[in-house]
Amino acid sequence: MNKDTICAIATAMSSSGIGIIRISGSEAIAIADKIYHSPNKDKKLQSCESHTIHYGYIYDGDQKIDEVMVLLMKAPHSYTAEDSVEIDCHGGVFVMQKILETVVKAGARLAEPGEFTKRAFLNGRIDLSQAESVMDIIDSQNQFALKSSMDQLSGKLSESIRLYRENILHEMAFIESALDDPEHFSLDDYPDELSKKMQDVIRGLQELLATADNGRILKEGIQTVILGKPNVGKSSLLNALLGYERAIVTDIAGTTRDVLQEQIHLNGLTLNLMDTAGIRKTDDIVEKIGVDKAMKEADDADLIIYVIDSSGEMDQEDHDLLSYLKDKKAIVILNKTDLEQKIQIKDVEEITNLPVIAISAKENTGIDLLEKQVHHLFIAGEITYNDQVYVTNVRHKSLIAEAISSLNLVLKSIEDQMPEDFYSVDLMNAYKQLGLIIGESVEDDLVEEIFSKFCMGK
Repeated sequence: MNKDTICAIATAMSSSGIGIIRISGSEAIAIADKIYHSPNKDKKLQSCESHTIHYGYIYDGDQKIDEVMVLLMKAPHSYTAEDSVEIDCHGGVFVMQKILETVVKAGARLAEPGEFTKRAFLNGRIDLSQAESVMDIIDSQNQFALKSSMDQLSGKLSESIRLYRENILHEMAFIESALDDPEHFSLDDYPDELSKKMQDVIRGLQELLATADNGRILKEGIQTVILGKPNVGKSSLLNALLGYERAIVTDIAGTTRDVLQEQIHLNGLTLNLMDTAGIRKTDDIVEKIGVDKAMKEADDADLIIYVIDSSGEMDQEDHDLLSYLKDKKAIVILNKTDLEQKIQIKDVEEITNLPVIAISAKENTGIDLLEKQVHHLFIAGEITYNDQVYVTNVRHKSLIAEAISSLNLVLKSIEDQMPEDFYSVDLMNAYKQLGLIIGESVEDDLVEEIFSKFCMGK
């Protein structure tokens, strides 16, 4: 690992009250001492206790740049596990840039993107999944995404992965020991025993993998498609949910030809809303493209809000679309309750088991009922956010799936009565894939396991 002392501006590059310049590395404190002047002229940061704050000034040679507070953190008790200094200065863009230039002139180099967190990982303070969760925290768009990212940063996912790896490692070490020293380690009945243990691991990993879709929803938001025939009020509903007029609303059917996308935050959840073209048979080429895109978005959606004009009559297209929604997560909206209603909630409930809500997008009534229903579906319903570990990273999902595949190959080898050394190949791959999630090695772990738990007296 590069042992240079690095520095960077740790706050946004915009005029604000406070700015922070971060320095990390073996020379961090010495570099800070070159540019920091205390009112007590004899004071040096090198001689100060860790985790203390010091008032003073930053100088570039004889030029005073800013009045600052300096936070001192000595290794290993810092974010990077290295000596670290943070300079709290005024938040102007020019002054922050000037202090950063002064730090570089004193001997540091500019940090690469993510290098502070990379050093925290390489120095063993956090594992790879925790390092990835740092960016997830920064990118969190709702309270559930933030809590999930914080859980990963605290090591909940890492703990689960390490437990499964320990179980796999134990079996690899036992097989290795038994093959090397058959006099002391018997493999009689071992295949059946290994099969039961690996089935338990597979079940645990499958449960973890099953959280991936919920984890994606928590992290990225609910892909929500507003679907319905032309002129039923889909665009009016989008505008009502957003609180401003985003979509053009007219009495002319087929106004929306493309997919309009917006994002809202709803009771701690994020909804990625898509207003789509009205679903109908049409000879208009452009409108037909819009209808095809609408159905494609609906096929991939986490939630479909199907809008019906309650002042009209349901026709075959409504029945066909309600049938299409039968196996999907959806809410049926009876819109235009400000007009005389020809369709009642019970009429729709008789032909579908989906939740049905009556609203007037024009008068903004019933929107709160829709919001409560969405919250119920994704929080009180399938995604009950508790202390469960959620997989929110696509890389993690892929690696867990690969590990499950390898363990299933172990079960297949056992079923086919293959020699025990065949098991080790797939066990090793499963162990390796899980290790890539947290950034741990393979070879050293196996050697340590063999010698610590299966000492052969040699």
